[in-house]
Amino acid sequence: MSRARRHLLGACLGAFLLLLLYRYHRTNDVLSTPPHDTQVILNGRINPKYLWRKLPVRYPVVEFQPLPVATLPQTLPKVQPADFKVSHLILDRQTSRQSAAKQAFERCWKSYQSIAWGADELAPLSGSPENKLGGWGATLVDNLDTLWIMGMHDEFKKAVTLVTHIKFETTQSPEINTHDVNIHLLGGLLAAFDLSGDQKLLEKSIELGDMLYAAFDTPNRMPIIHWNTHKAARQEEQLAEESVLGAELGSFTLEFTRLSQITGDLKYFDAAHRVMKLFDRQQDATKLAGLWPVSANAREELFDDDVFTLGAEASSMYKSLTLAYALLGGLEPMYRKMYENATLTAAVYNLFRPMNLEGKGVLVSGTVRVAITDNGNSQTYLEAQMQYRSCFAGGMFALGGALLNIPTHQEIAHKLVDGCIWAHRVIPLGIMPETFDVVPCASQTNCPWSEWLWKQEVWKKANSLEPEPNPNLNVDTFIRDHRLPKGIIGIPDTAYNLRPDAIESMFTLYRVSGREDLLDAAWDMFQAMQGATQTKNGNAAIFAVTDEGSGLTPKDSMDSMWMSQTLKYFYLIFSSPDLTSLDEFVFNAGGHPLKRPKAS
Repeated sequence: MSRARRHLLGACLGAFLLLLLYRYHRTNDVLSTPPHDTQVILNGRINPKYLWRKLPVRYPVVEFQPLPVATLPQTLPKVQPADFKVSHLILDRQTSRQSAAKQAFERCWKSYQSIAWGADELAPLSGSPENKLGGWGATLVDNLDTLWIMGMHDEFKKAVTLVTHIKFETTQSPEINTHDVNIHLLGGLLAAFDLSGDQKLLEKSIELGDMLYAAFDTPNRMPIIHWNTHKAARQEEQLAEESVLGAELGSFTLEFTRLSQITGDLKYFDAAHRVMKLFDRQQDATKLAGLWPVSANAREELFDDDVFTLGAEASSMYKSLTLAYALLGGLEPMYRKMYENATLTAAVYNLFRPMNLEGKGVLVSGTVRVAITDNGNSQTYLEAQMQYRSCFAGGMFALGGALLNIPTHQEIAHKLVDGCIWAHRVIPLGIMPETFDVVPCASQTNCPWSEWLWKQEVWKKANSLEPEPNPNLNVDTFIRDHRLPKGIIGIPDTAYNLRPDAIESMFTLYRVSGREDLLDAAWDMFQAMQGATQTKNGNAAIFAVTDEGSGLTPKDSMDSMWMSQTLKYFYLIFSSPDLTSLDEFVFNAGGHPLKRPKAS
């Protein structure tokens, strides 16, 4: 071999070794992911002419925000106790309960397959398909991970085959809610991929991620929530909205971060992280420093509304803060700071003890309104109304307390979860309504029951709903006619819409604490829900939990969350703690487990 060829060969070998050395250090510096995660899609299987990839970008990003990199190995605290063991006696009982939850799911899935296969939802009373989320098969995509978790792998394969034919270029409804599409569809696809490793699901995740990314193409890179995809496809300019729910604006973090981790494409993480940096900048500048108001002006980047809650309009965003911290391996302290500041304010202003007949020291979460007085000072007012969706807060405090080592949050978590259990049990049907009003205690440590005070507050609440107060209102008659249990002074919304928030928090707290009485409470809740909502073609929401027996009136609605979240969490709480461990996954707002990368 000539000297020149030897020099050339030596140079090539040296370059190759340098490349290997770089890749080695790069792999050990960043958070590692499962084997199927490390493959960036470069094989041409993603069509470069796909609509949402070929659209020109009006407001391009000059430099993408990189994913946080670890300079030293970092291990976050364990969420589930290392010595978490279930006794044989409990395990035997749990097996039958787990089977019951799975049978309830299988029954609903069979109805969906035979009546509404490929549609967004099944209307259980009329037995017809419905499309409310773009017509992309919300129930189908939403339940891919549930099928896998429950071991229904044959059904999973059939569902994946149909999912691969979904075309995100077209939709039956020109305007979509990008928040809902993100947490249910993109979250569902990513979770199913994380669990199964099926590359076809990653390809669909990228397609959908590219579509949602196009909604961020605004002058200030704030996403459009109510987005007209037809206008976007025609390359018509759209602006971020002037009035949008803050939670919808700030709920892309988990899914977009995970998509960047899997693919190596930083644009997704960059898009969501820019939004959350705005939330970070505004957190201490709102009318209730630490919390963000329900409504925000995304176009002007203003958070000047005066209503603050952990309930329906805000739950998904607050929930995502610790989850994003965990998903990023603790390498982005901003999310920890935002969580700690938010919960510090909420614990002072939103959480309160409701007066109840049993004298239970439980906590619930209310809504706070801030008014500016004539002298320019702010005054807060607590609305002692509990929403079903605020039941998520117990799980949030439980996970935050364990992950960030904050013991007081564990104490709060137990009281919040117990508050939601109490709210179910105080209703004779065993199901909490969408909203109800209570009497707030002046103290969280001492709050004796007062029959006189309860009836007085019932009288006030009843008269507040009338144009003019009725001094002759018979409180006892009003209580009887409206079926108000002791402790509840009004039920503005008597419905139950198949929501998962209570069982989700019970599941999370059980996994964090191992508290065994939660298992029996969950079983009681499951039986009550099944008994009240089961229909011929699945399960249906009900108009009034205050009705009893044959008087129950069902709605022609079975939201996909019933299977993808409510039944999934029932199944998981009755399962072995190592099934989708909270030390391996974070559950997004749609109930989808996203893989936590392991520390290097």
